[in-house]
Amino acid sequence: MRQPRVSSVIERRLLVNYRVAPAAVASMLPVAMRPQQIDGWAVAGICLIRLGRVRPAWLPGALGLRSENAAHRIAVEWDGPDGPEKGVYIARRDTGSTVSVLASGRLAVVHHAASFDVRETSRDLHIAYASRDGATQVSVDADVAERFQGSTLFASLGEASDFFRRGSAGYSAGRDASCLDGVELDVAAWRVEPVEVRHVRSTFFDDPDRFPPGSAVLDNALLMRAVPAIWKPLRPMPVRDEPAASAGAGQVPCASAAGSGGPGGATGTAS
Repeated sequence: MRQPRVSSVIERRLLVNYRVAPAAVASMLPVAMRPQQIDGWAVAGICLIRLGRVRPAWLPGALGLRSENAAHRIAVEWDGPDGPEKGVYIARRDTGSTVSVLASGRLAVVHHAASFDVRETSRDLHIAYASRDGATQVSVDADVAERFQGSTLFASLGEASDFFRRGSAGYSAGRDASCLDGVELDVAAWRVEPVEVRHVRSTFFDDPDRFPPGSAVLDNALLMRAVPAIWKPLRPMPVRDEPAASAGAGQVPCASAAGSGGPGGATGTAS
């Protein structure tokens, strides 16, 4: 059964963005996808998101759940029926929500259990987590900045904001190895603030076997807070080296064509 649309409030969404060597991430992607590139760089990062009032769209917000979540993302493109389409490939999802973990791979996209340590004010943030399987650790200390600066990828805050807004469709491996599960983030009141990262540690991006020295460099960070969001399930995408259709465009069905949809079913996650 396809999951319903999921309503939520993004209480905080911190995007920590790296410029990376395309060759370093290409091997992590399904064959139907390729890295988006800006001036010869691919774009990848960590989404650290706290969601509130997460529930099927037909339920009142008071009945929604709240959770801390994280996703490691790569900006990608693929060939759709009308030309290249853009989105993100989610290499890994972690969550502090027991409900999301219990539903993982059955009613929801796959999540890994994690413990989060979060301290934040209106001007500064400390977000850290460790997955319980020991595979992933992240720690970020950051301050809200007065202006956007220091990025090699983007000339302005508006340019960065537009890039990430266009990447609203997120795909990740599902239960069926022949398909990618998809979800689209719909934020009507999209707005981001620039952030200055004082310290970041990531076992994913700091791994020299995955990213040789110089192939993954912190580029910028963006913050979104207190905005309503709807998560829309997308049709599964076939994992194959052929043009892949987008949701609702006559896509060739996967074996799991019912899809898992929404962000963690009714519990939420990052994209």
